[in-house]
Amino acid sequence: MPRIKDAFQRIYALQGLMLIIVAAFMLETTSVIQYHFTKKGLREEADRRAESELAVSRLEMEKITGSVESATDNLAWILERELDNPERFFDLFKRMMDSNPVILDGFAAFTPEYYPEKGHWFEPLLARRGDSYEEMVLGSEGHDYFQSDWYTQVIQTGKSYWSEPYFDDSGGRTMVVTYSTPVWDQDGQIVGIVGADLSLAWLTELVVGIQLYPDSFSTLTSRSGQMMACPAETLEVAKTLRYDTQMERTGWKMSIVIPEEEILRHAKIIGSIVLLLQLLGLGLLMLIIWRAAIHLLRLKKERDSKAKIEGELKIASAIQMAMLPKTFPTYPERSDLDLFGSLTPAKEVGGDLFDFFIRDNRLFFCIGDVSGKGIPASLVMAVTRSLFRSTSAHESNPGRIVSHINDAISEGNETNMFVTFFLGILDLNDGHLRYCNAGHNAPLLLTEGDSRPIDVQPNVPLGIMEGLKFATQQRIIPQGSTLFLFTDGLTEAEDAQKELFGDQRLEDATREIAPLSAKEQIQSVIESVREHVQQAPQSDDLTMLSIKFLGYSGDARDRHLMLQNDIKQIPQLADFIEDIAEETGISQALAMSLNLALEEAVVNAILYAYPEGMEGLVEIEALIRDNTVHFIVSDTGRPVDPTQLDDEEDLNRILEDRTNNALGIYMVRNIMDTVYYERTDGRNCLHMTKKLS
Repeated sequence: MPRIKDAFQRIYALQGLMLIIVAAFMLETTSVIQYHFTKKGLREEADRRAESELAVSRLEMEKITGSVESATDNLAWILERELDNPERFFDLFKRMMDSNPVILDGFAAFTPEYYPEKGHWFEPLLARRGDSYEEMVLGSEGHDYFQSDWYTQVIQTGKSYWSEPYFDDSGGRTMVVTYSTPVWDQDGQIVGIVGADLSLAWLTELVVGIQLYPDSFSTLTSRSGQMMACPAETLEVAKTLRYDTQMERTGWKMSIVIPEEEILRHAKIIGSIVLLLQLLGLGLLMLIIWRAAIHLLRLKKERDSKAKIEGELKIASAIQMAMLPKTFPTYPERSDLDLFGSLTPAKEVGGDLFDFFIRDNRLFFCIGDVSGKGIPASLVMAVTRSLFRSTSAHESNPGRIVSHINDAISEGNETNMFVTFFLGILDLNDGHLRYCNAGHNAPLLLTEGDSRPIDVQPNVPLGIMEGLKFATQQRIIPQGSTLFLFTDGLTEAEDAQKELFGDQRLEDATREIAPLSAKEQIQSVIESVREHVQQAPQSDDLTMLSIKFLGYSGDARDRHLMLQNDIKQIPQLADFIEDIAEETGISQALAMSLNLALEEAVVNAILYAYPEGMEGLVEIEALIRDNTVHFIVSDTGRPVDPTQLDDEEDLNRILEDRTNNALGIYMVRNIMDTVYYERTDGRNCLHMTKKLS
């Protein structure tokens, strides 16, 4: 029995020893890892400090060199107008140097014999001497500036130039760099240069003053590698870290050199402390066990929290999808339009969006893709969609709508999220499409047997910067064609080998689907994507919007009339309306009302769009569709929006205020069913629609 007990004791002792060995090994490993990350952290801190200091110093140098460039360029511009007055040059140099105390010398150097009375060389120079100036006229065989790089480079290239550093033995009498720029005569020929010398003393003071660590130092070199500033006594360091920044205009390169020993000094101190703490390592064993138990509890809590988040994400997904159009066909009563949209998020919630609505017989639609995924992207998506709805309700210019949405998203955009966005307005009377793109994929125009992207200006996405202007483009959408919009989740869909679906596959997949309905078109494209990706997981939101413009299916009849901006031509409108009345069979009373509304619109264009004495044309178009006539009154005069009058204005005030044609537009609004104004391609366009039955 004692032997068995001793055996068990030895086993327990051996287990304890093994436990101590394992604990010691873990502590040592922890020490090594900690030292590694401490060293890495110190290196990263040195990186940040060096990059920050370089950025500040670079801005300082660029500020000074920029002021020298600006002053010299302005002087060259003035000198070109004073070439006939060389006696004024010193006064011009003084004015430049008075406002730029960093400039050591100001001078001009002209081509050989440009001023015959001055000789072969002519280089007037004004040198700074303390608080005064010294005027000099240089240029000789001993001072042949025709060989200097600040002269030859500018003469040969016709561009401004920063010279390599050199010792100026005539003007500043110190190490300088020169900025020179060409001087042109009235015939466009270079006749000389204007230059300014910049002393290297301030550069040396700036560079030497940068010292992140006791033994670190900084250097500045020219574009050819010449040393411009450096504390020479610190150049010899065994092992260093080097950080550089390049200045584009001057080509100078600034470097900060830090001895690695200096950076790691604290790491070694920490390592010594850790080594001492290892003596207490065994006492941490119970702490590790305790922390392991805490960790298990935390995992359970996180698991429960994750389940809760997943439930909330499902609710968020349902809310997000409810914001998008989901009932198709959306306008079953319309025979001129076929619409269908589809959005499949890659996660529970995504950042894609599409939306559309009809106002004044025009289809307003958009599609967008928010950067990023998940809840943040879905919130930006919701805001963008709401801004589209609210802005488009009262604005009809795509560029202005997109600009307004961009300003609203950019304001306070601390997360730097952005939205690629495409917005279009399709006139269902004639297929006229006006649109604006903001960094989004170009939509495809599908016609029978063909599929190709429409021409779009790329612009920048929404949310980058406030105050940006976005251009409006336009084109005609042929009857029977389809505008197919999509997000990059379609073209960037990947198969198992990471090969993208791509633009070419998309065009191939859509080339023959124009005859299909909008829904069938999207289903066909989705099937093509599925065949490509196979079992590969979806990596991005997949969104498509198909707009098929069927156009007018009945007997379309259009009328056109062109008038001079002369009140005497107004009677021609009566014949114009009479022809429409005879063809449509409308009553005489309705024809008179239409004539009155059209007359008021044309008179308004004649009186207010063209200044007195200016000749111009007023164009009237009538688009007749079944029981509807759509008038467009347009002119190329100055911008005049006759619809600014509020419908709720008191009629008595309207009758008193006839200076802005208020009564006329009031009558037009009461006669017509819809009236709206837009400024397109330099033309005022007033649209008026009336149902004839």
